Amino acid sequence: MNTFGNIFRLTSFGESHGAAIGGVIDGCPAGITLDMDFIQHEMNRRKPGQSGLTTSRKETDRVEFLSGVYEGKTTGTPIGFIVRNENQHSGDYNNLKQVYRPSHADYTWQMKYGIRDPRGGGRSSARETIARCVAGAVAKLILKENNIQVQAYASQIGHIRLKGSYKDYDLNKTETNAVRCPDEQKASEMEALIKEIKMQGDSIGGVVTGVITGVPPGLGEPVFGKLHAALGCAMLSINAVKGFDYGDGFDASLSRGSEHNDEFFNDNGRISTRTNHSGGIQGGISNGQDIYFRVAFKPVATLLREQRTVDCDGREILLKARGRHDSCVIPRAVPIVEAMAAITILDYLLQAELRHR
Repeated sequence: MNTFGNIFRLTSFGESHGAAIGGVIDGCPAGITLDMDFIQHEMNRRKPGQSGLTTSRKETDRVEFLSGVYEGKTTGTPIGFIVRNENQHSGDYNNLKQVYRPSHADYTWQMKYGIRDPRGGGRSSARETIARCVAGAVAKLILKENNIQVQAYASQIGHIRLKGSYKDYDLNKTETNAVRCPDEQKASEMEALIKEIKMQGDSIGGVVTGVITGVPPGLGEPVFGKLHAALGCAMLSINAVKGFDYGDGFDASLSRGSEHNDEFFNDNGRISTRTNHSGGIQGGISNGQDIYFRVAFKPVATLLREQRTVDCDGREILLKARGRHDSCVIPRAVPIVEAMAAITILDYLLQAELRHR
């Protein structure tokens, strides 16, 4: 289960403290011009050490393409790539070899495989998402040719959250601050909260909101393979994600049908809806409206303060972690959410094109 997608497929490999993180993209159409500057820009949005709010681990995260590209264009064959790890401090994890960290994957991976890599969590580390961002950048380039855009932003950190919908904000302001929040005042409050939490050796969770525009009607399957289920699968595969909803989501449970139904109307020859409580998906299939969704992230499990746990022999101990860690994943999670959304939408777009050939 290291592969995601049906036609546009990503297989990722590598560990946090191994030689490299890499992947193979299969099913990418031939003749796509790969904008290397754009791809690297997407990597830079995810990489560590980009601000005082993130881990201090310093990585250039330079993408090296190994196959599937000739003279800057995709050839239709598998695209292999790697991003070398350059700044591992594996010694920071020597005290964790025999310890199960609270709310980490240490215990469950040990039970599943009988062995685990304690250095930064091995493959359970969020550093694996590098491969997703590379594939997501490629997917975004193809979606752009189809006038489809994927954007995400920090909509909540701890108790501080944006009110209203994505339409109430200028999403072009998302990249103007370290938190990636389009509201300047809320962004300042979020930054202050993360810094306060970091000083306490603690962590904090939050929510990323995603918006996909330009999706044509008809993407998705009516029973299994619903578009929103595929997006949910994509988002819930991201490290630290605990929840996903789309459209009005859980808030829809508070509404009456007369309030929630999206009435259709003839918009100058185009069928449209007066509202979009459905989040652009009805019956598992896109209806041509904006797709919007929320992804909830838990607080980072690694704390720079003492926690009670047990070692591999079941002895109860006090653990104080060392190393470099994020106090909040939200700022760096925004491009990851975008990447997984782009991969999902492109995969379903290619499925629709194949069906109509």
